[in-house]
Amino acid sequence: MASIELIKKVRELTQAGVVDAKNALDANNGDVEAAIQWLREKGITKAAKKANSIAAEGVAKVYISGNSAVILELNCQTDFVANNDKFINLANDIGLLLLNAGVYDIEKALQLEIRSNVTVDRACKELTGTVGEKIALRRFSLLTKKDEEMFSYYEHNNGRIAVLLTIDKQIDPIVGKDIAMHAAAMAPRFLNANGIDAEWLKNETKILKEQTIAEGKPAERADMIVKGRVNKLLGEVTLESQPFVKNNSVSIKQHLLDHGKATLLKYIRYQVGEGIEKEVVDFAAEVAQQIKK
Repeated sequence: MASIELIKKVRELTQAGVVDAKNALDANNGDVEAAIQWLREKGITKAAKKANSIAAEGVAKVYISGNSAVILELNCQTDFVANNDKFINLANDIGLLLLNAGVYDIEKALQLEIRSNVTVDRACKELTGTVGEKIALRRFSLLTKKDEEMFSYYEHNNGRIAVLLTIDKQIDPIVGKDIAMHAAAMAPRFLNANGIDAEWLKNETKILKEQTIAEGKPAERADMIVKGRVNKLLGEVTLESQPFVKNNSVSIKQHLLDHGKATLLKYIRYQVGEGIEKEVVDFAAEVAQQIKK
């Protein structure tokens, strides 16, 4: 019988009901990942979307200097602190430091000195003591480009979403910003088909096949139907293939070709709190209440 802790974890990742989460775990010998897959295949939940839902506070920001650019996420516990000047100043100090430090690993970044004898890690802890909330540098990416290339970026005005792009040539900055804004709104998972994770694609194809069979489609047509659904999915999750929000008659790739014969080289999108548990509930009481029904 699945434990309350495991049921809770499956529910948080899938939004499935208590009974469904328990049944999924029981059917998969308590394996959480297999239980999530089981639920998705049966169409009970959308685990992948839930895994990327917002569950923490903070800011996502972009910093650019010459041929270097940094995108980072600095977390806190409440939106009140996320708007605090000291918190924003710390994010800015860290971003500017990372631009010139030449490090790509979070552990190394935390040990950089942000001021004399004060590391990034210590600065976060000091601000924690000041504001009474945990402050943490969760992640960052440092990109470099060639002189002929360009960066484009967009920060959503509430500070919760940031996008950073590298384009292969200098084009109208407005075009680049429009594409970054599109990515902020539409949240593509990958830049293009070449950048799709093979295991992710294999798993999604398996799920689509299971769903197609469950719908009672003829076996001889199932593979063709699945192929069509996979192609539709790829158009939804890759930035280059998505219809441009300002002109959905063209794809992002075509829009760039039409405005400078340019190509996207890199794409990074941060949304504050992706995958971080935030809400605390009395889960045992909730389970007990569900059992009584």
